[in-house]
Amino acid sequence: AFNFGGPSSSASLSGTGFGAATTTTASTGFGFGSSTTGAFGGFGATTAPVSSGSTFSFSTPSNTGGGLFGSTQNKGFGFSTGLASSGATGTGFSSTGLGFGGFGGIQSGQTQQGGLFNQQGSQSSHLINTASALSAPSVLSDERDSVLAKWNQLQAFWGTGRGYFNSSTPPVEFSQENPFCRFKAVGYSCVPETKDEDGLVALALSKKESDVRSQQQQLVESLHKVLGGNQMISVNVEGVRALPDDQTEVIVYLVERSPNGTSKRVPASTLHSFMEQMSVKSQLQQLSVVMTVSRTALSAAQLKQLLQNPPAGVDPIIWEQAKVDNPDPEKLIPVPMVGFKELLRRLKIQDQMTKQHQTRVDIISNDISELQVNQATTTAKITQYKRKLMDLSHRVLQVLIKQEVQRKSGYAIQLDEEHLRVQLETIQCELNAPTQFKGRLNELMSQIRMQNHFGAVRSEERYRVDADLLREIKQHLKQQQEGLSHLISVIKDDLDDIKMIEDQLHDGIHTRSSKLS
Repeated sequence: AFNFGGPSSSASLSGTGFGAATTTTASTGFGFGSSTTGAFGGFGATTAPVSSGSTFSFSTPSNTGGGLFGSTQNKGFGFSTGLASSGATGTGFSSTGLGFGGFGGIQSGQTQQGGLFNQQGSQSSHLINTASALSAPSVLSDERDSVLAKWNQLQAFWGTGRGYFNSSTPPVEFSQENPFCRFKAVGYSCVPETKDEDGLVALALSKKESDVRSQQQQLVESLHKVLGGNQMISVNVEGVRALPDDQTEVIVYLVERSPNGTSKRVPASTLHSFMEQMSVKSQLQQLSVVMTVSRTALSAAQLKQLLQNPPAGVDPIIWEQAKVDNPDPEKLIPVPMVGFKELLRRLKIQDQMTKQHQTRVDIISNDISELQVNQATTTAKITQYKRKLMDLSHRVLQVLIKQEVQRKSGYAIQLDEEHLRVQLETIQCELNAPTQFKGRLNELMSQIRMQNHFGAVRSEERYRVDADLLREIKQHLKQQQEGLSHLISVIKDDLDDIKMIEDQLHDGIHTRSSKLS
């Protein structure tokens, strides 16, 4: 369900939520949550180097120590829904294609503690300037300031433009993340269920699915070269899926083989952090990779913190209502949608998923049709084999009879054979008796033949007339009957008239003859 709401309270701006960028210069992704340690990070957040314990090294990254594969980091979670600050770019993709971004790194606590106060101060200043632009601008110091205030309110509701409130102060930039923007809604997306140990990382490529599938082996080889080209690791493709706007999602994972013959998957967080390095990202962009997302499930603490903190610009009341209306809290999580572009993006992804489901349903339907055809063919073969088995059984029985006759040839009839012969003759006599089974069988056969004959005759003569047509036939026959009755009455009147004329002529002839005489 989508809940469009009005402006939220000022508390949603003072807290950090979706799109609240941290103060460190290395953070360029979508972030939300507070800036302290344990907060959720976003795409490309630089982390403090911690040894991962892996003995394998892609190359010598600039931000890792010891030349190992990469550095582990705390799991973070971010939505790539276009809700970030001005430094964030991209729209993102996910396992369900409905707005999940991925897991980014968490910055060190000391750096974030320093940035938290700066961020809160910047938000407070921005909130005061926004309130001044919407309520009491003092640019012209006359009645035109009230018109300017209404214009600023309209821009804030629309989520675009600049709000001038003081001639000596820069204007306020109205974005769709501001709490007064009316074009907001809350949807739901699936929570990732894969673990970090599964090592799944999704790559968004700006190519069509058909092109990616045809060049899948080349893509795997290129990724292997980008990741160091070490022969102890192998790049594997988990799945390929089409995305809107002619993009394709490719899910990959790395398998690291040790000298003793064992193998294990590289954690998703480690692989994702390595791919987010600038040198590696530039090489991935040459392979048409526009985004990398780590497929990692949320921990209970991360999920709790995510639900407790409303996103930036979303009314806490609407956020609480979205949590209450969640149809499946175990599998779905509320996701803010700000602006028509985000709504259109989700609609395209939904259409894409619907097409994929319809394709899968068509495949299942074709499989069912093939199974039905195979079942019919198998049933016919089973019937044929049963009939063949019956014929072979009769042939075997005949062979056994002849063999038994040959074996018993020259021997006298034994006592049990004599008893069997007597029983068979008795059964044969009962069957041949006219009043017994043979007569009844003949009677039943004659009745069956008669029923089949009469049934065929009745089936040929059986017909059905429509009720309206039958009514018209009755009306026509009634009119014909009335016409015949009228014609009969006319003929009777004419006959009476003719009889009267004959009588008159006969009387006139007698009168004339009497006068002449």
